[in-house]
Amino acid sequence: MSFRAEHEIHKRRFGRNLGVALVLVGFIAIVFGLTVVKVTRGDYEPENSVMTN
Repeated sequence: MSFRAEHEIHKRRFGRNLGVALVLVGFIAIVFGLTVVKVTRGDYEPENSVMTN
């Protein structure tokens, strides 16, 4: 009981899935990087004029 040879469409599908995965990882890395920069710069804090009554 041996496995049959891999069909050509599976190779193309793997390449496409790998490309989509790399784009997704890149997008997540950009969002994470922007979040880290924003938090370290303190841009997430409200302005002082908004906090005073």
